[in-house]
Amino acid sequence: MATRKKYIQRAIAVILVLTGINIAAAHFHGRWDLTSEKRYTLTENTRHMLRTLNSPVEIEVFLKGDYPASFRQLAQATSELLEEFREYGKQNLRFTFISPGQGMTDSARMKFMGELTAQGIMPFNMKVQQEANDGFAEKLIFPGALLHYKGKTIGVNLLKNQGGQDPMQTMNNSEALLEYQFANAIHKLVEDKKPLVGYMLGHGESLGVEVYDALNTLQSNYGLDTLTLQATPYIPHDFDVILFAKPAGAFSDVDKLKIDQYVMNGGKVLWFIDESNASMDSLHQHPDFFAFDRGLNLEDILFRYGVRINQDLIMDMQSDVVPLVVGNVGNRPQIQPVPFPYFPLLMPTKAHPIVKNLDMVLSRFVSSMDTIKNDAIKKTILLTSSRNSRTIRIPAQVSWETVKTQPNPREYRQQFLPAAVLLEGHFTSLFHNRQDPEAVTNLQRASGKRFKDATDTINKMIVVSDGDLIANAVSRKEGPLQMGINEFNPGFAFANKEFFLNCLEYLSGNNGVMEARNKELTLRLLDAEKIKQEKTKWQVICFLVPIGLVLLFAMVFQFVRQRRFTE
Repeated sequence: MATRKKYIQRAIAVILVLTGINIAAAHFHGRWDLTSEKRYTLTENTRHMLRTLNSPVEIEVFLKGDYPASFRQLAQATSELLEEFREYGKQNLRFTFISPGQGMTDSARMKFMGELTAQGIMPFNMKVQQEANDGFAEKLIFPGALLHYKGKTIGVNLLKNQGGQDPMQTMNNSEALLEYQFANAIHKLVEDKKPLVGYMLGHGESLGVEVYDALNTLQSNYGLDTLTLQATPYIPHDFDVILFAKPAGAFSDVDKLKIDQYVMNGGKVLWFIDESNASMDSLHQHPDFFAFDRGLNLEDILFRYGVRINQDLIMDMQSDVVPLVVGNVGNRPQIQPVPFPYFPLLMPTKAHPIVKNLDMVLSRFVSSMDTIKNDAIKKTILLTSSRNSRTIRIPAQVSWETVKTQPNPREYRQQFLPAAVLLEGHFTSLFHNRQDPEAVTNLQRASGKRFKDATDTINKMIVVSDGDLIANAVSRKEGPLQMGINEFNPGFAFANKEFFLNCLEYLSGNNGVMEARNKELTLRLLDAEKIKQEKTKWQVICFLVPIGLVLLFAMVFQFVRQRRFTE
């Protein structure tokens, strides 16, 4: 009886200990990230943002279904990340994995998929193996997510297409950007006031259908207002960033004084500048034309800030394509896409979070840039040409004949010519020791601020030597396309839009979220050659060793059994 009571007491004690451990684990638990690149560790900014959520964020991830292994891996990585998000967001972070359009009629499914595309979730055309004798079929999947918060919705595209890159590396880069993608989307949903961007006018800047996507992107993510530089006595500092999109007219000293004092007082500037008048419209009208300097009169102010746009055009063997008539089939012309060296595909340098894990960027008639020695300004090159490029000085003749001849690699020996530069530091005024007293007095009276010779704190701006980088093609059937899409190859979007948004986010002060772009995952692949050489050895080991271990265990067990029962 006493023994039975003792066993019952022990059982109760064990149950109580296990219950206590479970209760403690539910309230107090931790995680240890043992990966060298801290794959499962969120940035401090992300953790703080999740902890301070005051309403639920609902996340729908469209990665549920019978997908290839690479997409299942992306789905698993997304699930693990959102589980980590939930550790800090608690009840205010909820997520589900669904198959887009499942259970809907065909018309409803098409409408829903159109809504996903409108939210920036681009479809991926995947070939799916049918029955053994039926071959392959194409299936559209939407590797993305929708986030909902207080009646607002934002889309996240989880697959980062990287042209010409190994599919495994593409998936790896997509996984590396998952935290940034979700954290940035949540930040945009919860922010009370969007940064204000000033779209500058007055010098022939683009404002038509060719910048429809840029303007729509700005309106969706920022406060947006236009400002005609000549019509305003000064640039209000309500603007977090001002944007110059392909100005075509000359800037006067008064114009530059307004810009200069905006910068001296901490204003941020994003320049997209075409130094030449070269454009696709000119080639549509004539088989060739001469590219001239636009005469923008911005050389001195950009030089003072630390950069110079050269009087040239970059030609690159790594370039986008244009349609060319190469013959006739019957009475119909045969058209073939051919590379056009004046349309370089710019490469991200990976030197900054703005361009980390970024795809190539499509450009049109871009000029090279030089940085100016200035210890007070840090220059970070963001985009460059490829290792096979060259420049031609302007004025220069641009002709369709260029695409009809095979480029000579010996002529393309210049490498990594800069086309976009981030400038950070203490800027000095262009008008230091060369002030126009009347213009300065008028500016001070209008703005209520004194003239400044230099910035008090570190400021920043970005200069891009291609005004068409944020322009979009216009399709006869579909109208304005997304920036970075070639109308003759609409199935692929280059990273122009992502680059544009990253620049704006960095300049507008969203640097904490940008920190997550620095995450880099190491792709640890098996040695294919070694696998081929040692294939038979490892097949034998994997087949025979388990069998041998089972037989060895059986022999030892039988030996011990015989010893026990023979004694």
